[in-house]
Amino acid sequence: MDFVIPSLPQDDFSLEQQVARLQALLEASRQVHSTIRVGEVLTQAAKVLVQELEMEGALFLDPHTTTVTASWGNAPHAPYENSHRLPLLSKEKHVLAELIMTRPDGGPLSLYEEDFLEGLMLQTAVALENATLHERDLKWARVQQDLDAARTIQRSLLPSSMPQISGFSIAGRSNTCYEVGGDYLDTILLPDGTHLMVVADVAGKGLASAIVATSFRAALRSLASQPLALDELAARICEQHWGEGEEAQRRYVTAIFLRLEPDNGEIKVVNAGHNPGALLLPNGKIHLIEASGTPLGMLPRVRYTVETLAFPRGSRVLLYTDGMTEVFRGEEEFGTDRLVAAFSETSSSNAGTILDSVWDSVNKFSCNAVQSDDMTALAICHLNSSQQEFAAR
Repeated sequence: MDFVIPSLPQDDFSLEQQVARLQALLEASRQVHSTIRVGEVLTQAAKVLVQELEMEGALFLDPHTTTVTASWGNAPHAPYENSHRLPLLSKEKHVLAELIMTRPDGGPLSLYEEDFLEGLMLQTAVALENATLHERDLKWARVQQDLDAARTIQRSLLPSSMPQISGFSIAGRSNTCYEVGGDYLDTILLPDGTHLMVVADVAGKGLASAIVATSFRAALRSLASQPLALDELAARICEQHWGEGEEAQRRYVTAIFLRLEPDNGEIKVVNAGHNPGALLLPNGKIHLIEASGTPLGMLPRVRYTVETLAFPRGSRVLLYTDGMTEVFRGEEEFGTDRLVAAFSETSSSNAGTILDSVWDSVNKFSCNAVQSDDMTALAICHLNSSQQEFAAR
């Protein structure tokens, strides 16, 4: 049903009536613009209608739910028989609310009442849209404040420093594309003197993935204190994640677990549906550490395989998330091959410098495009004698 408010020429009113009308509209405008709360704007408008036009009552209905959002006086009751109804329209002609009001005598509106009502509704629409924008800004400010706090908390859960192990250079880096993200990086000194290092990636991005990453950290740290083999550790985390329900299963976790045994010169690795780790040996040979099972939490009762690898002096290993490889220049992807090449061709034996070089290669490829995914990497270098002497200077 279309609602039409007649536009009356000024000649239909005497000068005194026009002055009185303008004064009344000015006061009414002041009242509806006196608040920046949506409900109060409509309440003020209903109050003005009852007091200025001597209506019995007035109310506003939500156009979507038909519930009463504001009222004043002896407001009419459904089915609103013998009431006057008209929409409150935005400047784009969207219905913001529906006004329903009743005269004490139940009669039609006078010319003056129709004219006054038209002006008041225009002012109410402006005030309502301003109040809506203000409330939206306040909500966004609160959301932003919460996200900033979440980012600070998430950053605090990452290692504040890498392990200082004689004969090794270790560095990690994690950059989120939003305030918080689903990538995870950790290093844990185990009771037997070995070091557990993990790079993980929760499916998706943003706040929901960040919450799952925090849950993953809690599970990892709880189980890491137990004397578990690396494959059993991965299997238990997988089963626990699966047991958390459908939403957790949708946000499965890819992860690569590495146990560094400094005294043995070897590493043990379990890849749970993650990007292949890259092991560079002293002879220049590259070994990719492929996945031995599905991502954690994707399926129940998954078993994983431990890969034991020699990690002699002069070797280095890179663990990373897919944000490092899924970087595009037009339709062309940076990819695993370029990442491994950037890692292996860096002459430095300092893990931090290696990560700087890898990040620089990614940024050059993408022409410093805005980051579209979380990016995390961990580099471990087993230094030979000359490298160790150089690092000590």
